[in-house]
Amino acid sequence: MKRLRAACCLLLIGLATAGCAGTDAVAQGGTFDFVAPGGKTEIFYDPPADRGTVGKLSGPDLMVDDKTTALSDFAGEVVVINLWGQWCGPCRGEADDLEQVAEATRNLGVAFLGINVRDYAKDKAQDFVKDRGVSYPSIYDPEMRTVLALGGVPTTTLPTTLVLDRQHRVAAVFLKELLAEDLQPVVERIAGETS
Repeated sequence: MKRLRAACCLLLIGLATAGCAGTDAVAQGGTFDFVAPGGKTEIFYDPPADRGTVGKLSGPDLMVDDKTTALSDFAGEVVVINLWGQWCGPCRGEADDLEQVAEATRNLGVAFLGINVRDYAKDKAQDFVKDRGVSYPSIYDPEMRTVLALGGVPTTTLPTTLVLDRQHRVAAVFLKELLAEDLQPVVERIAGETS
């Protein structure tokens, strides 16, 4: 019995460490390392000089076949990245709020980018975008390969929203459903930062 327990422990340790090897954002060129002190659901990275960048972020566009959408498409803009799934109740709840903030901040040089995860039926994710009038693009990432570039941001917490400054450094992370009044002041503050 002791040998069986020891073997199971070694197997679990091996699986845990194997999952970490070589797939983090640093290995992909990013410098952002996610930390949630005390289990906070709102994390801010200040001053701007201390912020890290995410790795190369790109993938197939959810709505346009044969198109790749990438973070690099938004050079010089503040970018709000939202991880979502059509099956996620809180994601459904915040969709209107995110769209409201996207519309309100567009003229400030702010872009929104969704990453659709764990939706293996692409048509259902596309219906979510159409039904909720989401105007910004999303990367289709059912197997969550694209999100590896996010530097350890928990992929088990949805929705998750990151706010990147104009140099695409991580300024804020939200691990919860957002209301417009939670997000908009943060986005406006980051959009108003000088380089």
